[in-house]
Amino acid sequence: MGITLQTTRKVDAQGDGQLLLELDNIHTYYGKIHALKGISLKVNKGEIVTLIGSNGAGKSTTLRTISGLLRPREGEVRLDGKNMANVPPHSIVEAGIGHVPEGRGVFPGLTVLENLEMGAYLLRNHSELERRLENVFSLFPRLLERMQQKGGTLSGGEQQMLAIGRGLMQQPSVLLLDEPSMGLAPLLVEEIFNIIDRLNKEQGTTILLVEQNAQAALQVAHRAYVLEVGQISMSGLAADLLHDPRVSEAYLGL
Repeated sequence: MGITLQTTRKVDAQGDGQLLLELDNIHTYYGKIHALKGISLKVNKGEIVTLIGSNGAGKSTTLRTISGLLRPREGEVRLDGKNMANVPPHSIVEAGIGHVPEGRGVFPGLTVLENLEMGAYLLRNHSELERRLENVFSLFPRLLERMQQKGGTLSGGEQQMLAIGRGLMQQPSVLLLDEPSMGLAPLLVEEIFNIIDRLNKEQGTTILLVEQNAQAALQVAHRAYVLEVGQISMSGLAADLLHDPRVSEAYLGL
């Protein structure tokens, strides 16, 4: 099913041209398993870049390596030119990389408000906290309605909204989104992708998106990389890959 975006994506848009995040020859292992085999990619400020590929291709591993949950044995992860490859995860968060993991990871025993406040745990300015909360509630009115409800009692779609909202509370330079549409009904998938589009177009949020729904991801992104068994096999403008017969056959079910 195609995603109907609220606005039309300029297929040639590539942010403002300022390189923000760069992976250079990244090799990541799980024990003796060589998961990422020399991954190199770039994300410019203001872009949505998507990683597509089959299960086990290394998409989530790439995001986990960027956020410091996995350490590469070789290569560099550069944010604004600074190598973050061996920086502790909490310092990577402080530097401006926000990670919304696969599976949402909300705190089930905390309220919606408390979950969101956890996303801004480094913030000490109360007025700025209120401003960020207002921003999240403007994007996700349902979260405002359920502000005092426990995270574990929300529907799957509401939990995904909460996970993204918590990531935004950090006000990251780059937002890493891992499978935001996983397990959601088609109407909720469309809503989530429209919100991703709004975040980028209205707020200038730079996003690196991992998504199994390749068609939806390519519709919302500026550029794309295709991962196959830990290596990048194709890259280019998302609109070009959307109509590439090799991508259509392998990932779009066409």
